[in-house]
Amino acid sequence: MKKKTLVLGASLNPGRYSNIAIKRLVSNNQPTLAVGLRKGEVEGVSITNEMEDFDEVDTITLYLNPQRQKQYYEYILSLQPERVIFNPGTENPELYNLLRKNNIEIEVACTLVMLATNQY
Repeated sequence: MKKKTLVLGASLNPGRYSNIAIKRLVSNNQPTLAVGLRKGEVEGVSITNEMEDFDEVDTITLYLNPQRQKQYYEYILSLQPERVIFNPGTENPELYNLLRKNNIEIEVACTLVMLATNQY
């Protein structure tokens, strides 16, 4: 069974990278979850606007600027992911340190590039 990816900062706007990431994850047969500001659906993936207690989240891919991430610190840790991907514009040394202290791998990379080059 493939492990789940949570898109944190998911958007219903097709021009946003988080929206494109959901589509690419689905097309790559990656089980995908999504949390954003507005509820909706992208490629069959329901976007919730609540910090749901998802099970077995392997990867969280961030699409929130560092200031917006602060409210999610405890939530991210509570999900106990294996790794967190910091997409361009989401780099956050404060969160890196918090994740490292909790033995969570960090990757400063682009989810879209990782998927396109089979490095996901």
